[in-house]
Amino acid sequence: MKVVIIGGGPCGLGAAWRLSELDHNNWQIFEKKNQWGGLSASFQDDDGFIWDVGGHVLFSHYNYFDNVMDTVLGSEDGWVFHEREAWVRMQERFIPYPIQSNIHRLPRDIFWECIKGIIDIHKNGHQSISANSGPANSGPANSGPANFGEWIDLSFGTGLAKWFLRPYNFKVWGFPVDQLDWSWVGDRVATVDLKKVIENYIYNKDSISWGPNSTFRFPLHGGTGAIWNEMARHLPDGHLHLNKKVDSISSKEKFVRLSDGSKQEYDVLLTTMPLTSLVKIADFDPPFDVPPKLKYSCSHIIGIAMTGNPPEHLSTKCWMYFPEDNCPFYRATVFSNYSPNNVPDINNYWSLMCEVSETEVKLVNPDTVVEDVIQGMINTGLIENKNCIHHTWYHVEKKGYPTPCLKRNLNIFPLHDHLMNHGIYSRGRFGSWRYEVGNMDHSFMQGVEFVNHIFFKKEELTVWKPGVVNNN
Repeated sequence: MKVVIIGGGPCGLGAAWRLSELDHNNWQIFEKKNQWGGLSASFQDDDGFIWDVGGHVLFSHYNYFDNVMDTVLGSEDGWVFHEREAWVRMQERFIPYPIQSNIHRLPRDIFWECIKGIIDIHKNGHQSISANSGPANSGPANSGPANFGEWIDLSFGTGLAKWFLRPYNFKVWGFPVDQLDWSWVGDRVATVDLKKVIENYIYNKDSISWGPNSTFRFPLHGGTGAIWNEMARHLPDGHLHLNKKVDSISSKEKFVRLSDGSKQEYDVLLTTMPLTSLVKIADFDPPFDVPPKLKYSCSHIIGIAMTGNPPEHLSTKCWMYFPEDNCPFYRATVFSNYSPNNVPDINNYWSLMCEVSETEVKLVNPDTVVEDVIQGMINTGLIENKNCIHHTWYHVEKKGYPTPCLKRNLNIFPLHDHLMNHGIYSRGRFGSWRYEVGNMDHSFMQGVEFVNHIFFKKEELTVWKPGVVNNN
């Protein structure tokens, strides 16, 4: 069986790793860029600063993935291990994440508004809504809230929705929350516990350990991209090809045509390119010859290289969320805190990295976004002024995140079935177009599970049952 893999990100490399592990040698992987990692690649600028494509952290739902990471970079020496310190910046203060457990830190009038909303949802019996038990894992929504905005209101109350969840999620997704599905939520959003909220208020304490990434690790050298570069080096020679773009796919004759004119035949094809792009270059018959109506957001990544050392209020923080309109970014990462080697000299430099989303309804001006981010950093108290800025770094990913829009599953599930009937498996963050399983571990395991499925008929749990894997 000849396996061809399109894309050298975590999913493609996961498939290649598993094929190599099985001593199956009839496979090739083609990556259009000049480096491995896809959306998990890293970059070193001319001044020696390392940058990622957003605030990646490494945590896992899979023992297999953890073991591979230990093999690639070692179990200890190649990593920096962290306890998450995440915060929300709003109302001119830092509030520990998740905010829904720590609203006692808000101004009293806003705190009371949030409490009233939480009491109302308990009184009305809406607190039992669960995304993991909902329709996300079986297909299109057929019960429960009509959209993500309604899910927020019914799960958190109108106060938390007004002050944090609605404005923050608009900044992240770039679409009004009423235009999004809610079934992706799973372990992505902490639910609210009224008893815990009241306990934290009475005893003036914080809840900070929620979530699968409460602890994480990060490569000691080279940023997140070091994982995938090193993984590629572990794979056998002669199978991996950079700077090789696929121009067309013949599903009927089972070959891909590369931009250099060469042709690669296959028995089974794994593609990690965006699902919409795949349809454009393949020879599918109607109705599958038209790209599905899906939404996505563009990611603007702005790195701010700083001289000196981080101020005390940032010295131990990992990342921060920003729901208010006094800054364009929704998240900022103290990237030099992840590894001292993310800057050329940790004693004299530090770095901040901010993320700004863009969509058709939330436009970004690329000519001013860097200055807008700097001003936003001043507005939110991350820095005092521009004097400490050494230089900036700016990177744009046209497709940063697939959006869980309404009717997404109705659009993608029939297409996935059609592809698999033709020996084509579309996987990975944009290949599956399922945000809820779009982390690095998810994407890698989609590649591994693809191989296990075609050789051993094992179920692809990650792509088809995200609620199961995200509960691990």
